[in-house]
Amino acid sequence: MANPKPTPTPTEPATVAPETLPVAADIMNELKVTGHLMSLPAGLFCIINEPQAALHPSGLPGVRISPPPYNAGNVQITGFRPDGWLSPAGDAALVRVVKGPAQVLVTIYQLPNHPEAAPKLQVRQLIGQAEAAPAAAPAPAPQKVDVLAHIQTRGDVGAKFGVWLGERGSQNWIEGFAIAAPDGIDPAELSYQGVLGRGWLSPWVEAGQYCGSRGMALPLLGLRVRLQGEAAENYELSVEATFIDGTSAGPVGQDETCEGSTLAPLEALKVTLTPKKKAKKK
Repeated sequence: MANPKPTPTPTEPATVAPETLPVAADIMNELKVTGHLMSLPAGLFCIINEPQAALHPSGLPGVRISPPPYNAGNVQITGFRPDGWLSPAGDAALVRVVKGPAQVLVTIYQLPNHPEAAPKLQVRQLIGQAEAAPAAAPAPAPQKVDVLAHIQTRGDVGAKFGVWLGERGSQNWIEGFAIAAPDGIDPAELSYQGVLGRGWLSPWVEAGQYCGSRGMALPLLGLRVRLQGEAAENYELSVEATFIDGTSAGPVGQDETCEGSTLAPLEALKVTLTPKKKAKKK
């Protein structure tokens, strides 16, 4: 009699371990992300990411405008793009502050090692509580000034080159400024920016134009002034500043950013412009 065939023992189905793929360095890129809380009074504002000439394929630097974590409906934001991004192609967002002052969260995403690619944001008030001022009698012609600043609670104040503008220790911040081109300097060869946040500067404006805001309670955090062309060849420029927390910066040379280590609001500034001493010909 033949031996019966052995009954096969059931076996566990074979399992294959998933293959672990190495993550290439070029798959994940770390970005530089900074956040800023902007205080706005009641009103309607437009925040614009000014167009830049050369756009990176990634669309960066990108900006997102959002309410703070605790909002309670006091801040309403409407973007012109459905995804909420403000790209450097000229995107904008409308911000409505029902009851001010209120804070708006501005988050900036930048590529690392590209400091020149900082966004150029402009804040424009469309509807708000205008500053009412009583009618005054005509004043005598003001003395010509070289630097003009709009100072919190004081209004527009001017000074000559080499003289401090603003009150050090007053706790009144500067909201905007303008620098006039002296005789012999083309306005296009003297330009400046305001510091709005860490790595965030306003667009360049030429001499004679206003940089910043008026009556919006938005302080500047520093400034940057540069000379170009013949002006850079013939003049020396330096900038100093103090801030409401007691810190100071400068003097720095032309085309250098003058800001405090704590990024406190700008309280006083001094712009010095002097002709260069030319070597005597033998």
